[in-house]
Amino acid sequence: MNSLQHPRNQVIQQIEEACKQARRNAGSVQLLAVSKTHPSESLREMYQTGQRAFGENYLQEALDKIESLSDLDIEWHFIGHVQRNKTKHLAEKFAWVHGVDRLIIAERLSNQREATQAPLNICLQVNIDGQDTKDGCQPSEVADLVRQISRLPHLKLRGLMVIPAPNNHQAFLDARALFESVKAEHAQPEDWDTLSMGMSGDMQQAIAAGSTMVRVGTALFGARDYSK
Repeated sequence: MNSLQHPRNQVIQQIEEACKQARRNAGSVQLLAVSKTHPSESLREMYQTGQRAFGENYLQEALDKIESLSDLDIEWHFIGHVQRNKTKHLAEKFAWVHGVDRLIIAERLSNQREATQAPLNICLQVNIDGQDTKDGCQPSEVADLVRQISRLPHLKLRGLMVIPAPNNHQAFLDARALFESVKAEHAQPEDWDTLSMGMSGDMQQAIAAGSTMVRVGTALFGARDYSK
């Protein structure tokens, strides 16, 4: 018996219910399993439930898992802060990078992505509610960054990623408004399709506000063991 099937079914059910309440198609919200600090065996078990997209925050840990799970068809997302000296591995090994907040990072990812690979999917991380402790560009910087990054080869700019402060539901609405305003001006609106926001504790509110991707860890895998 797969011990992770039930929690995944529950999360899928919560997503479907939130979509129903928001009068949205349940297929319009993707579930990203946040697997940081969980061992490769847990990811393999989650994969067997039908989950394919996994999000990692720590590069070396992620690279170890990518190596040990290379026999599985996993879509790897990097959702941590992107440091300049880490872009080579991100460009080579991941399908998505969510934490881009500066042009120099996007340029490095573009230069280091092999032309033979599919374009690297990018989300701009926006500090939507001005938290001192959070990474991300300012909302006022987004339009210029979109224009500049859209010109880079080997990248596909897909949308925004935000991590609002707890219980700040207005920030979800602000992120949706920013997402839509950029889409109206965007050079490639067919690619601009991802609003990554919402986690285990607030995904219902995020979906109601228009999230297209929720990043869920605890509700899928249980509490993390940081002692290992």
